[in-house]
Amino acid sequence: MDAILFLSLLLVLYAYLGYPAAVACLAGLLRREVRKGESEPAVSVVIAAYNEAPVIAATIENKLALDYPGGKLEIVVVSDGSSDGTDAVVEGFAARGVRLIRQEPRAGKTSALNLALASVTGEIVVFSDANSLYAPDALRALVANFADPQVGYVTGRMVYLGKDGKPAGEGCGAYMRYENRLRLLETGIGSVVGVDGGIDAVRRSLYRPMAPDQLPDFVLPLMVVDQGYRVVYEQQALLFEQALVEDADEYRMRVRVSLRALWAMFAMRRLLNPLRFPLFAWQLFSHKVLRYLVFLFLVLAYLSSAIKSGAGGWYLALFLAQNLFYLAATAARFAGEGGLVSRLLIFSRYFCLVNLAAGHAFLKFLMGKKQVLWQPRKG
Repeated sequence: MDAILFLSLLLVLYAYLGYPAAVACLAGLLRREVRKGESEPAVSVVIAAYNEAPVIAATIENKLALDYPGGKLEIVVVSDGSSDGTDAVVEGFAARGVRLIRQEPRAGKTSALNLALASVTGEIVVFSDANSLYAPDALRALVANFADPQVGYVTGRMVYLGKDGKPAGEGCGAYMRYENRLRLLETGIGSVVGVDGGIDAVRRSLYRPMAPDQLPDFVLPLMVVDQGYRVVYEQQALLFEQALVEDADEYRMRVRVSLRALWAMFAMRRLLNPLRFPLFAWQLFSHKVLRYLVFLFLVLAYLSSAIKSGAGGWYLALFLAQNLFYLAATAARFAGEGGLVSRLLIFSRYFCLVNLAAGHAFLKFLMGKKQVLWQPRKG
């Protein structure tokens, strides 16, 4: 029982702290910089949309206003069987060069991207969500990385905004800052493992059609690595999105993303072969496989410490500490805004939400369930 308890705690600590620390050390040794340049290749921005009439106009205006030569910028919106007037809104931008492609019947985001990539003309393809707003220089920041011939895929930095329009400080905001810091470190050793689907760019020559149930934000970068190119993080390419307000919405989104990521890792499991990909296999296993299994380690740690708590001492202290942590996560709903205690409560709640969603997704994965269609993300 001691072995289960110690190993479970060790794996949780390694997944969230040990792996980032190891990457930071390697980044200091390897120093794999990206050789950026000032070129202006032709770029196609692809936006997949399903019933996004309330936000699609603002998103298109945002892309048209980007600091990039208009003659080298193509904007394509794929309407995935929308029925709320999204198509009419997009068609209103036709005179300004925005092209609408309708996918009928509805088949999901991945199929929409496959359809668009068959006709886009840009050397570089940028993927935007229907509610993603870029900083004016975001496109230039992304594209600069492709001056390095070893770079095949670039992901930007997502900033979640609260109701007041300011960056969200707790919960998902803190989690994204943690992930972005890790991506910066991973770039320093070669390639990042996870990306943000709302602000990603790929060389069109490296795009490979994906199955409808595959998560493009995860599978496509892995395909690029499989082809021998780097996937890097550009912290100056900013994307702004509204943070989800309700825990239920965030939970559903996390379950969906986790489930599709699990299937993606299963489909691309050859990248876990340390003989073929010695460094990236370790990264993929540590950053994703173990991270999605943290829920299991937490359960094992709790149960084993509960069994050993009768022995008193640090076993009892550890068991009580876990109970206090989960009680704090439950109480976070009633926490006020601001203050260190409130921030810690909200972070503990988000930590539990993410891992509970991962456990839910893992059960669905074991049952063979897949998800192709879903409702638009709500802010």
